[in-house]
Amino acid sequence: MKVVILQQDIVRANPSANLSKLDAMLRDVLEVDLVVLPEMFTTGFETDMSRLAESMDGPTVRWMRELALHRQCAVCGSLVVREDGKCFNRMVWVDRNAGVSIYDKRHLFSYAAEEKTFSAGRNRVVVESGGVRLLLQVCYDLRFPVWSRNAGDYDVAVYVANWPESRQQAWNVLLKARALENQCYVIGVNRVGEDGRCKYVGGSVVVNPYGEVIARCQDGMEMWRSSEIDMDMLATFRSKFPVLKDRDMWMIEN
Repeated sequence: MKVVILQQDIVRANPSANLSKLDAMLRDVLEVDLVVLPEMFTTGFETDMSRLAESMDGPTVRWMRELALHRQCAVCGSLVVREDGKCFNRMVWVDRNAGVSIYDKRHLFSYAAEEKTFSAGRNRVVVESGGVRLLLQVCYDLRFPVWSRNAGDYDVAVYVANWPESRQQAWNVLLKARALENQCYVIGVNRVGEDGRCKYVGGSVVVNPYGEVIARCQDGMEMWRSSEIDMDMLATFRSKFPVLKDRDMWMIEN
């Protein structure tokens, strides 16, 4: 699987400008199986996120579906979705046939009162693409290893984020930790730029199951990088060093 990680400087509260920017950035991407975009990639975080909420039939999901069909690839990232009177920080996965899967962020960032705007998701979501199983996660979820514990059900964990520079070290370390402890690839895509409250430097990476960074976007730069998910290597590593069979029994609150 060929993956493109794209870190952008998100134009504040301007979905149309951000989608135009992404179209321009993706023109140079020739072959790809999966495009991973940041958290809130059409708006960034705002004081009143509810006014920016879209439906699942709105312009952002339509753009994602058109991109997936045109490029014949999967695409994912998070946006604000209003559904049944509630708002969700929703990670949307669109497959190459424009089929849609969703993951609503489980861990809301109480430090920034995220729970006052959003409802927490309840379900862990794993999607499949080209024989690769991918766990969908959003930003603050990265700090909670039980929620992402590998039960033998995924090969890649995907984290999309607006993770500020002040806590960049945690981002860098935890992405590697999730790869090592779960014997999986980890994709972490973060934004760059400023939103009036925080500065973001990116640090978007692909980490292999050995905890090695195999692709990285330059800090502070709006750009993309590509990398390969090597399923043969992953299978061989898991077979030779079967850590997961010794994992603790665990439960996830429903």
